[in-house]
Amino acid sequence: MTPTWRKPVGMLGILLLILVWCVAIVSLSNIVGSWHWLGQLVFYVFTGLIWIAPLKPVLRWMEIGR
Repeated sequence: MTPTWRKPVGMLGILLLILVWCVAIVSLSNIVGSWHWLGQLVFYVFTGLIWIAPLKPVLRWMEIGR
């Protein structure tokens, strides 16, 4: 089996998603930093996990092309 073009493009897309997500979350740090520590904890746990949701379709596309 030879690798398809979808795998490198998908990997670059995933890296771009992570970069954009990190920049977006860090840009909110001034606002979130003024919250109570419990609110910050919930925010960072939620945003630290939610970026994983769009990965399933990207990974499926990389593997089978749909």
